[in-house]
Parts: sequence; structure tokens; C-alpha cells
Amino acid sequence: MEFEATFDTPKPILGMVHLGPLPGSPGYDGDLDAVVELAVADARALAAGGVDGIVIENFGDAPFHPDDVPKHTVASMTRAAAAVADATALPRGINVLRNDAAAAVSVAAAVGAAFVRVNVHTGARVTDQGVVEGRAHETIRLRERLDADVAVFADVDVKHSEPLAAASDPAAAFVDGVERGLADAAIVSGRGTGEPTDVDAVCDLVEARERAGLDAPILVGSGVREGTVEDLLSVADGAIVGTALKEGGETTAPVDEERVAALVARADAVR
Repeated sequence: MEFEATFDTPKPILGMVHLGPLPGSPGYDGDLDAVVELAVADARALAAGGVDGIVIENFGDAPFHPDDVPKHTVASMTRAAAAVADATALPRGINVLRNDAAAAVSVAAAVGAAFVRVNVHTGARVTDQGVVEGRAHETIRLRERLDADVAVFADVDVKHSEPLAAASDPAAAFVDGVERGLADAAIVSGRGTGEPTDVDAVCDLVEARERAGLDAPILVGSGVREGTVEDLLSVADGAIVGTALKEGGETTAPVDEERVAALVARADAVR
């Protein structure tokens, strides 16, 4: 993946389209059309506010399946992602929670998305879904079988989880994820959804990248706000932003175009 060329800018801002509950999940209200319409509205607001890409995620499906979502979830996400693709030409990414990378790659290939986000690509994490293991060997081979031009953005020290091993080094995990897991980019986040990402944690990965002679981009994956985006982008190669772009700063609220524009304007100051 040509990172900067894909997003047509250095240090891209990627906005989240959090899908509402899909069929089969506890919160689903029986109206998939409404879920898709809200996704399209959020995507249009993100594009109008000036983001450089969009990540589509089944955020409303909690409690999440650990690593194998039902086929109807894949179908619903494909429908929503296709509708978003019709609504905006921005590069798109797919994240199938909690960690169904095969489904994400399959949806991305079907709708022409540029990348997928994989929460646990290599190693193993203890999560609220139990122990989630990376399946890089399957994900990368599936991508090759589908002949899909889909990049893998892999989380390092992913939020809402703890390392399975007693001693865990995020910098070493990052290097392994890129060198051995063949991830195309890395994501570093705070402890949970919307929680701030430590600038020092980003710097640690940047230093590890330099020591290893790698060039994989490093993105911030949570807690980016108008007041912090400049500091974070001074060291990171991009950011994925969700909560801060929503009405009232509430994760499940609709996207607020004015909030998007304000954050993007601050990001422009460092790129």
C-alpha cells in the first residue's frame, strides 16, 4: 500500500462510521434500512467535514463474537459498506468486531475497500470475549487467494484487552506484527473506546520502527480530540477518530460535521 497516495495527504484523519446493531445482535430493532441510512449520513458528514478516509465497524453488535461472526453479519456489513461506497469516494476500511479478520478482508474485497483493521493480528490478548488469538497466517493467505488489494492495519496493545503473557513489550509486538505478520500499518490506542492515547507510547513505536529499519505507518487509534490532534500527529503518521467527531462527544451519536471540520483544521496545522 502506498499510504500517503491512498489517502492523498500526509498524516490522514480517518473518521469512524459506527454501525448500529445489525440483524442477530441483541440491540437490533428490525430495521436494517435505518442502520444503512444512518451509516450513509455519517459517511457524508465525515466527507463534508474533510476527513481523508472512513472506517466502517459493527460497533453496535455488542457483546461481540470473538473471531467468527455469523454469515448474516457479514452480509449486513457488506450492504452497509457498499452503500457508504456509493455515497463517498473516500478510501474506506473495514473492522469486524471483535476480531474476524477473514470477514473483514472478504467484505473489503467485495466493496473495494482499501484496508482492514485487525484488533489482534499476531500474538494473543485477554479480552471481554476471552482469549483472542491472532491469525495473521490465515488473514494474509486469504488476501492472496482473493487477489485483494487490501492493506492490513494491525493494532498494537489493542484497547479493551490485556496481554496474555505476563511480560509484554508493545514495541517488540509491533516489529513482529510487521516483519512476521506482514501488517502494512500499526495502530496504537488508549485503554478503551474514546480514551486518550499516550504520546510516549506512539514515540516508543516510532523509535522501534527506526531501530528495525521498517517503514510501516503508525496511526493513533483512540482518544484523538481537537485539542490533542496536533501533538499526536507531530509523531504519528495518521489518526482514526470516532467519539470526538460525534454530537456531544458521545460515541453512539451521529457524526457532527462542525466537529469534524474543527478537528481537521487543527490537523492541517501539522501536515
